[in-house]
Amino acid sequence: MNEEVDFILDSTKESMQGAIAHLENQLLVIRAGKASPSMLSGVMVEYYGTPTPLNQVGNVNTPDARTITIQPFEKSLIPEIEKGIMTANLGFNPMNNGESVIISVPPLTEERRRDLVKQAKAEAEDSKIGVRNDRKNANNDIKKLEKEGLSEDMVKNAEADIQQLTDSFIKKIDDMLIVKEKEIMTV
Repeated sequence: MNEEVDFILDSTKESMQGAIAHLENQLLVIRAGKASPSMLSGVMVEYYGTPTPLNQVGNVNTPDARTITIQPFEKSLIPEIEKGIMTANLGFNPMNNGESVIISVPPLTEERRRDLVKQAKAEAEDSKIGVRNDRKNANNDIKKLEKEGLSEDMVKNAEADIQQLTDSFIKKIDDMLIVKEKEIMTV
């Protein structure tokens, strides 16, 4: 029975770590003032009739804090890259110099910063919901084991461990949100 409890705890922890990893990826996409290649991570480019991630058709760089450059592997892709960036509706206005696509990242307005903070909070809340669902599933699994003869003490201990896991992951999510909020609101 102990192995089953350990398995439930391990798989719950793994699921909760998945929620944290997902949140990290979502927060990377939310831009905070300075230019970053991750801002374009969701951009798809039409490449020989197939939607392809931007980073697979060119090199994405940030020469300075306000500029993103995309050096396509094929010059014929420049109009498609510009179209992909416009379609992604990121609020960027791409320009090209015949060799590469250049994006000037505009400074964020106070209103836009507040919107981005709301977006970050929504992502954090989604991750918390995921962690709480993992807790509920683990507690249900423990209850099943109790019906199969797991002692009451072991059930209580397992539930306490699950709650402790949940609390630590919720705190990680809150800490990540605080850092991202500060990053967004710093002018």
